[in-house]
Amino acid sequence: MAVNDPIGDMLTRIRNAQMLHTATVSTPHSKLRAWVLDVLKDEGYIRGYEKSVDAKGHPALEIGLKYYEGEAVIRELKRVSTPGRRVYAGVKDIPQVRQGLGVAIVSTPKGVMSDARAREANVGGAVLCTIF
Repeated sequence: MAVNDPIGDMLTRIRNAQMLHTATVSTPHSKLRAWVLDVLKDEGYIRGYEKSVDAKGHPALEIGLKYYEGEAVIRELKRVSTPGRRVYAGVKDIPQVRQGLGVAIVSTPKGVMSDARAREANVGGAVLCTIF
């Protein structure tokens, strides 16, 4: 099955798995998904991820979800830019999620990074998603 929005698909899989309180969730492998997962891991929202192979032999990513006292660490996960509507932000316009408590993931010319790292590197880009 072809997926038109791979990042949106991955975020939805994470959201659905956390509602069921599962320990891991699988998603098809891509470099962009891995870069977004690197930011989620660095910010402490997931335990980590591993490259694996699914039942059909296709490369996949196994994401280890994180829980604290029975509740999911990720409370809110929203897609901002979609394939049909890109949302770009300059370095001064990068949104702060919940007054700095959350994280916006930004795709910049220097790579995919969190909003704080993008401000430090003085670069803007496409806002992929927000996490709280």
